[in-house]
Amino acid sequence: MSDNRIRIHEVVTRDGFQMEPRFVPTERKIELINQLSLTGLAKIEVTSFVSPKAIPMLADAEAVMAGVARRPDTRLVALVANPRGVERAIAAKVDEVVLVVSVSESHNRTNVRRSVGASFDGFGEIVEMLKGTGVGIAAGLATTFGCPFEGAQPLERVLSLIGRYVELGVTNIALADTTGMGNPRQVREIASAAVREYPQVEFALHFHNTRGMGLANVLAGLEAGVRRYESSLGGLGGCPYAPGATGNICTEDLVHMLHEMGLETGVDLPRLLDAARLLGRIVEHELPGQVVKAGTSHDLHPMPEPVA
Repeated sequence: MSDNRIRIHEVVTRDGFQMEPRFVPTERKIELINQLSLTGLAKIEVTSFVSPKAIPMLADAEAVMAGVARRPDTRLVALVANPRGVERAIAAKVDEVVLVVSVSESHNRTNVRRSVGASFDGFGEIVEMLKGTGVGIAAGLATTFGCPFEGAQPLERVLSLIGRYVELGVTNIALADTTGMGNPRQVREIASAAVREYPQVEFALHFHNTRGMGLANVLAGLEAGVRRYESSLGGLGGCPYAPGATGNICTEDLVHMLHEMGLETGVDLPRLLDAARLLGRIVEHELPGQVVKAGTSHDLHPMPEPVA
């Protein structure tokens, strides 16, 4: 991969939809994913194999995976939390599963009802289950840039938890700003240290735009050498620990910015904007994304008629 190529990982149908108050019909999820798969995205996080009681929106995980079109250049991935979820993911023929643990002990206990150590113990079992299946493994570190209960997390702890993933053989790791607490200087420092300490790891960055710093944090990540970014179509989503907050950084706004900077993404922006319009019709409310409203920087307008 050239240093100029940025890979985009789309999370709208998992991270975005799980915050929606009304159930999105299975066929509409499939329709959106199929349209997204035509845009050139590197990954689409389709769903999560968790208890339907925990996240009712994703109770149709098997049906969605069975219905989506598969394209060789786009990996279809799903979040898993336990061995039962792994069994379901394998049966559904996902390309990759995603494991997540929080850097913050309190956030991990709130989010998954277990300690960070217990989460990693469970991950060891999952890694063994996936050997020989052909299913890839990616991982996330939630609250890397701040916890809503504890505040900033020590860099040494972030690095040590990356190391625990590496010990398990997991070398695709996303550093996540779960509630949008990070700032560009902090992102540059943490991401640079991670890239320097673990050159064998393919890092991604996952930002929320809770306080309006999402795209600025992407620039800091680029300066640190990170070339993979997770984002949500339309900026859909939010966080239960940041009431009223907007969701992930917006995919089409991110791609537009990168293209304006002369960076390659392999993503077809006009098709992506079409998908964002479809998303708006599906959820039936306004989305935070800006480019779909204002148009691209190259969409010029006729001069107004002079005032007599």
